[in-house]
This record gives sequence, structure tokens and C-alpha cells, in this order.
Amino acid sequence: MLESLGSLTSSPWIYLVVGTSIVLDVFLPILPSGVLVITASTAAAAGATNATTPDSFIHDLPELALLALCAATASLVGDLVAYRLAWRGGARLHRAIARSRRLTAAQERLGTALNRGGGALVVIARFAPAGRSVVSLGAGAAHRKAKEFVPWSALAGVAWALYSVGLGYFGGQWLGASWLSTGLSVLALFIAGALAAYVVRRPRTSSPASNLAVASATSPTA
Repeated sequence: MLESLGSLTSSPWIYLVVGTSIVLDVFLPILPSGVLVITASTAAAAGATNATTPDSFIHDLPELALLALCAATASLVGDLVAYRLAWRGGARLHRAIARSRRLTAAQERLGTALNRGGGALVVIARFAPAGRSVVSLGAGAAHRKAKEFVPWSALAGVAWALYSVGLGYFGGQWLGASWLSTGLSVLALFIAGALAAYVVRRPRTSSPASNLAVASATSPTA
């Protein structure tokens, strides 16, 4: 079945589906965009005649590069849409987040860390569950300058896309292009997400003055 799916990687439809899912999952974190990227890249490995030779990787490289470019671009586009909507949203954004238990919990856990960790946290949070949503919406709601957010968002999208495509393709090479290798690759993606969430939420000691600054920065009225 993966061999049949592999033929779709040469069709624009797979890129449309993957790109749309990635753009939308900044608003709906439950969408399986990472699973789609891994499945598509595993299917590319299934189409290789001999997945263990360097020639097969060179043959598949254009498809993999296009898939990674599609995923990274869609990630940045989704982030920018969320950023701009949050910039203009104001009180409506806070009400929308309050209606989502998952986003509310993620905002509480990541909001302070975002103000504390700076741009590198945007990259780490891209792997954490709902981290992308909180970072993009939080950057817009806080009216952060685009030059402070966009480069890190682009880097986060590239890192996530390369990691996901690499997991699917090389997992298919080493373990065989099967649903088992796809499942293990997806598991590795979830493990990376759990580690990213741990790093983002890890408590750090700080002075009372810095705590007051963080509280002010994360206040809805700030």
C-alpha cells in the first residue's frame, strides 16, 4: 500500500494536502500534519528500487526536497496568518483561547517561557504539542515586531520539516517501507515533541524583579 501511496508524491495533490494540513494545524493542533509528512516521505522510500544505495537517495532527493520545502513554507505561512490575526484580535483572541482547554493549558505553560527564552524557544516550541499555536498567537497578541518573530519561525519550520521528512525516509530505508517503520517514525516525532515540551516547561530560578517583568509581559492588559 505504501508503494501505491509513493506514486502520489509525484502528484501535486499530496503537497496540497500536506501544505493545507500544516497551515491549518496552527489553529487546530489535533490535525495529523506531522504524520502526513512522515507517511509521504516513507512512501518515497517505498518507491526506491534499492533503498540501501546512495544512488537511490540521490534519485529521491528532488521529491524529498520538494516535500520539505512544502512543509517548511506551509509552516511559516500558518505562523504568519496566526500572528497577524492575533495582532488584530485583541480581546477576541483571549476569549477564543479560553474556550480551548488545550490551548489554555499550553498558554499557561509556554507563555512565561516565551518571554524568558527568546527566539530559540520558537524553534523548540515548534516540536511541542500546541507549542506552535501558543508561540504564533502569543507573538501577535504581544505585538512583537515581525523581525523578531519571522526569522525564528522560518528556522523552526525548516527544522521541523527536515526532521519529519528525514524520519520518514530514513526510517523506511533502515526498517523497510512498511507501516511499522511509519509508526516508529511517528513515535520518534512524538518523543521529540515530549522532550521539547519538557524543555519549554522546565522551571528556572529567577529573581523577583524578573518575575514581575514576566508577569507584566504576559498580562492581557499589557
